Amino acid sequence: MIQKAADSISSLYEVDETAWLETMAALIHEGRLDELDYPHLAEYLTDMARRDRREVKHRLAVLIAHLLKWTNQSGHRSRSWRSTIEVQREELQDLLTGVLRNHAEAVLSEAYARGVKQAVADTGLPEETFPADCPYTLDRVLSMEFTGE
Repeated sequence: MIQKAADSISSLYEVDETAWLETMAALIHEGRLDELDYPHLAEYLTDMARRDRREVKHRLAVLIAHLLKWTNQSGHRSRSWRSTIEVQREELQDLLTGVLRNHAEAVLSEAYARGVKQAVADTGLPEETFPADCPYTLDRVLSMEFTGE
């Protein structure tokens, strides 16, 4: 009976991830740890951590690209650019707690390189327009007062 329930829970992961998550949470709350779908739970948690790290890096790159555009094309500044800067900062502030803040610090130079590529593509400016190495600290990029000026 327990094996049949385990097979059913395991197949639920493939069919309805939300229902599977709710089942996992219920089993944990009830202390029925022997019934957890450990293989899928490990996979899911690993995927979540990877997704969160990828999101932080992506948002940093978008933010940096817009800061670079803001700095280097002052005549083209728009409310849309300003809005993107503010939204990315707010989203990053929500994400960057504990381990993800450490991750952001660790990938800042990679995010900067991606941001430069995006800024080059968006502006048509040569890559040499932008500093080769990231001139910003994470705190500076996230500062509401800093708009690259």
